[in-house]
Amino acid sequence: MDDYHAMARAGILGEDDRVELIEGEIVVMSPVGSRHAACVDILAELLIRAVDHRTSIRVQSPICLDKTTELEPDVCVLVRRDDAYSESLPQPEDVLLVIEVSDTTVDYDRRVKARLYASHGIQELWLVDLGSRAVEACSAPGPEGYGERSAHDVGGRLRVPGVEIDLEVRRLFPYR
Repeated sequence: MDDYHAMARAGILGEDDRVELIEGEIVVMSPVGSRHAACVDILAELLIRAVDHRTSIRVQSPICLDKTTELEPDVCVLVRRDDAYSESLPQPEDVLLVIEVSDTTVDYDRRVKARLYASHGIQELWLVDLGSRAVEACSAPGPEGYGERSAHDVGGRLRVPGVEIDLEVRRLFPYR
């Protein structure tokens, strides 16, 4: 992790580089398309309007899972801290919900990222599949992955853990 951050400080990795550190390897992320960006914006707006003073919303910002893995999920609901995470990146115990929006990477997100989030104790993960216009909610994390998964199509609703709100899935997909 120190080398990864040193590369950023030295300008080898820039702010606009779409990369993540996954188990010690720098992995290039897919470019963000218009549907992906729109869905992330919608999620952020809905969550920001709905959450209370106990939580914070972060959009495409890093979370540190361990010394070798720093991911940048599309949206995170975090326990609020007075320092707004300016002193250190959010750790797994700070995360109430991680949301990954996928247009072309849904299989990778299910196979690789879901395993990482679960093995580090992230309590809930939503995989938003833009192609199928559905959300897979994953909970009950363990070393091998999430023990519980539920599918939600455009007629369904999702509850945000630790927050008294629920979202209509159809609102995440403003396209046909």
